Amino acid sequence: MIGKIAGRIDYRAEDHVLIDVRGVGYLVYVSDRTMASLPGPGEAVALYTELLVREDNLQLFGFTTLVEKEWHRLLMSVQGIGAKASMAILGTLGPDGVSRAIALGDWNAVKAAKGIGPKTAQRVVLELKDKAASVMALSGQASVATGSFVQDDAVIEPSTPSAPVTAPVSTGNAAAQSEALSALTNLGYAPGEAASAVAQALGEDTTLDTSGLIRAALKLLAPKG
Repeated sequence: MIGKIAGRIDYRAEDHVLIDVRGVGYLVYVSDRTMASLPGPGEAVALYTELLVREDNLQLFGFTTLVEKEWHRLLMSVQGIGAKASMAILGTLGPDGVSRAIALGDWNAVKAAKGIGPKTAQRVVLELKDKAASVMALSGQASVATGSFVQDDAVIEPSTPSAPVTAPVSTGNAAAQSEALSALTNLGYAPGEAASAVAQALGEDTTLDTSGLIRAALKLLAPKG
């Protein structure tokens, strides 16, 4: 299994890039959103990858973060969602948008992706809702790429490999989101409803820290009436 590719971009196409790794070229398919974030030909790049094995073909798909890669894997587990559909969803919403849409049951957001119909979008939300919490918690594992600051756990690397490595840092809301989810599940709330409440609270106020996010989520989870 090829889990990560690090090298220099040889060329960029509409939906893939060719990455030269010490003289060996790897063709890696990426979403529109990821493509927009990549540097130009000749520049250094690193991507987490997922290898799709078919009877007559092998395809590598690239992601700037582990969260994006994990959502791709989960989306592919849904009936009717292939690699192309998964990349379309991630390209439209981004990993954070996918997390929020599924946690809130917002299948209309998923349907906005090219080629995704309402029934498929509803199936995605239904089948993955209880898995949203674990992926949202993963987004709290922040890191900094070698030699330059990159948000979340991105692995886009600079062209100077000798630059010093900086220690991982927190990314604010991502860490608060992870900690709030953990606290709510420890209180006995189901992962799906905890994720939904956290996503809704964060959507209403993106400046909330961990304690504020927990309080806001608890208010949303409190019995109505």
